[in-house]
Amino acid sequence: MKKKNAAELRISLPSEKDIKKIKRNPIVFVLDEILDTYNIGSLFRLADAIAAKKMYLCGEMEHPPSARIHKAAVGTENWVPWEKRNSAVEVIDELKNRGYQIIAIEQDPKSVSYKNLRPDFPVALVLGHETRGVSSKVLQVADVIVELPMLGINKSFNVWGSAAVVSYKTLESLN
Repeated sequence: MKKKNAAELRISLPSEKDIKKIKRNPIVFVLDEILDTYNIGSLFRLADAIAAKKMYLCGEMEHPPSARIHKAAVGTENWVPWEKRNSAVEVIDELKNRGYQIIAIEQDPKSVSYKNLRPDFPVALVLGHETRGVSSKVLQVADVIVELPMLGINKSFNVWGSAAVVSYKTLESLN
């Protein structure tokens, strides 16, 4: 399938057949009440970039169709399989029952450096609210909590940026 540039993606409406042609990696994203539509759109772009299997948008958060998400996603929300769900914990329970390793990306006393991540596929990467982070209920059921080192004055990194670093680190383990 021919790769599309941003202008082409913004107006593309793929068929189910088009979407199924993409070879997906055994990675899903679970968004736990992400607030900013720019981050949601950027996570769609990231999910497309790594050929994630699916994205779950959980709890109180905006979802497609949304002009603001579409602007940041540049149309990739039409290419990435996604589902709106009420609860991240509910999704995680289902994914665990299907054999997924749950990896929360969060600063926590139990977190380990992303450099030490050894994923056991399939994996679910859980991303949390920009201010509150991944909920404590989700952290309790996560198999692994990873974080990125913050070497400057800022306490945390942007949610989509953190997701990108951990996603590509996770992909390294597939090869």
